[in-house]
Amino acid sequence: MKEKLKVLIVSSEVNPYAKSGGLGDVIGSLPKALVKKGVDARVVVPKYGSIPNELLDGVKFIDSFNISLGYRNDPASILELEKDFKLYLIENDYFFKRDAFYGYYDDHERFSFFSNCVLYLLNHIDFKPDIIHLNDWQTALVSVYLKDFYNRFTFYNDIKTVYTIHNLQYQGVFGSEILNSIGLDYAHFSSGGIECYGKVNFMKAGLHYSDHISTVSETYAQEIQTSDFGYGLDGLLRARANDLTGILNGIDTEVNNPETDSKIYANYSLADFSDKKINKQKLQEELNLPVRDDVPIIGIISRLADQKGFNILRICLEDLMQKDIQIVILGTGEYHYEELFRHYAYRFPEKLSANIFFNSTLAQKIYAGADMFLMPSLFEPCGLGQMFSLRYGTIPIARKTGGLSDSITHFSEENKKGCGFLFEDYVASGLMWGINEALRYYYDKDNWNLIVKNAMSQDFSWDRSADKYIDLYKKIISD
Repeated sequence: MKEKLKVLIVSSEVNPYAKSGGLGDVIGSLPKALVKKGVDARVVVPKYGSIPNELLDGVKFIDSFNISLGYRNDPASILELEKDFKLYLIENDYFFKRDAFYGYYDDHERFSFFSNCVLYLLNHIDFKPDIIHLNDWQTALVSVYLKDFYNRFTFYNDIKTVYTIHNLQYQGVFGSEILNSIGLDYAHFSSGGIECYGKVNFMKAGLHYSDHISTVSETYAQEIQTSDFGYGLDGLLRARANDLTGILNGIDTEVNNPETDSKIYANYSLADFSDKKINKQKLQEELNLPVRDDVPIIGIISRLADQKGFNILRICLEDLMQKDIQIVILGTGEYHYEELFRHYAYRFPEKLSANIFFNSTLAQKIYAGADMFLMPSLFEPCGLGQMFSLRYGTIPIARKTGGLSDSITHFSEENKKGCGFLFEDYVASGLMWGINEALRYYYDKDNWNLIVKNAMSQDFSWDRSADKYIDLYKKIISD
């Protein structure tokens, strides 16, 4: 009998235990898809203090050990949960029992400690992975420790690594004075493996030391090899182009299903989406907007940052408020954008609802109740919002970049194909063109209903993407 492929997925987030964005969604759903396809896929994350106790029901203590890095010697405990896949939690209250996941002065120590624990725990769980699948800068040092320290033990010799870039902009950059505290010496720095422009760069370490690199869409894999999107690492990525693969993320289509979603006001399906209008009406009521079926609602669920296109949206806002539309915003981020939307919500309370917080239930209600979904991103490695919105028949208006380009087809009246509206140039006039195109078709109900059907017919389940990851894992093992 052929032995199962064994994969250990290492991440700083996994939904529903710890999530601040798309990374948590991906790590919460990819292993489920892999397990269904016969892979022994397991996940390891830090045990944050913010994980609700009810989610830890059934947790088992496995073992404890100490990790020495530089001047520190810190304890770690391994906890295990088994739901859709086996999940390991690394417990250390000093490092992880905090109010947030990131943004602390000692993040370099926190995640180098976690990375070392990942390799050490393999001796305690009777599991030797064929592949360790790393995600973003917080896990990058696993590759360094594996190649330069743990390789002297036979057990670790043939374990391969794949490193996934979810967003190249966030690299984990620190001063060179941290070297000792993360267990590395100046030779690692001077050799260039972790050094970038005179700083220690965790992301570069992952790119340099891992056996293979992946990222979350095919277009983004090409974009990050350019100076515009490479954030200083494009040269290294071009040098490793043969070891770089783009695989579009998927979404959990069981959880995100308008037919069964308990968070939305009324369920509906591709076969009959007439009750989508109930979701629209109830959303308007809940957010104190005028209840009108004839006015289009544009939904925005996002981190409020330049990357997400808000610096071109702000130029358009005054003109947009002159149109017969409603805009619903959900999210937090840079203070000046939060204040901008509060200001416009105050001036135009019948046209703009600014919800400057995050609530997963309201998010689902917006996906179901809005008519359109706006993502004018400067760059978007993959993007999941457009996939959620398409699943709920809410038509995306987006910039043609990264995963948005790979997952949205611009509607063509000629062949009646397409599920959204894409604009190319990152300028306010391009964004307004995309919105105006969507509004033009919104009032053409025959075409609009066809676009909604096209949208809800898209398949963004993890099925195909999981197959691509399995093929990639096998290729890495055989190389």
